[in-house]
Amino acid sequence: MLQYLSPSFIAGAIGDYLEAGGPVVLALLVATFLLWTLIIERLIYFASTQRKLVKAKQDRWASRQDHSSWAAHAVRERLISEQRLSNEQFLAVIRVLILVTPLLGLLGTVTGMIEVFQVITSTGASNARLMASGISKATVPTMTGLAISLSGLFLINILDRRVSRSLAALEDSLDIQVQPKAAPARQEA
Repeated sequence: MLQYLSPSFIAGAIGDYLEAGGPVVLALLVATFLLWTLIIERLIYFASTQRKLVKAKQDRWASRQDHSSWAAHAVRERLISEQRLSNEQFLAVIRVLILVTPLLGLLGTVTGMIEVFQVITSTGASNARLMASGISKATVPTMTGLAISLSGLFLINILDRRVSRSLAALEDSLDIQVQPKAAPARQEA
């Protein structure tokens, strides 16, 4: 059982997987590395840095004397907007990678099927061993792209919920005061 944890076994398994899936799997591996790097960065951000930024914005708001003028409302909106930008950093790139990985898998399917058709035209349909290699290159990238995309979808939903909750909590904490409207002056006839 411990042999499966050895670095040489893991490297061999990855090499076999890359060979079975063709060059598209390598592109998927790079996309996966980038996707998970960005997701982990966002999770670390929400676990540590985000709280500090929210606290700093709350302190900036609390230090203001005026909470009711038009300028105060503009400052409040700016603080919320700055936090939104910080919270949503890299989320668009994560979404793009989630959308691109199944398409890369589909590209692998097409290239694998082209290989199968080339084997059929050059050797006929009798060489099952050569056709199996092309079929493997057609199915492995598709499965890989879908698995990457599904795992990314799960985590982007978690990150989106954290963004929404964080912004709602910040908006609630930055209280505004409404100035009462002055009664209109009465004119005597």
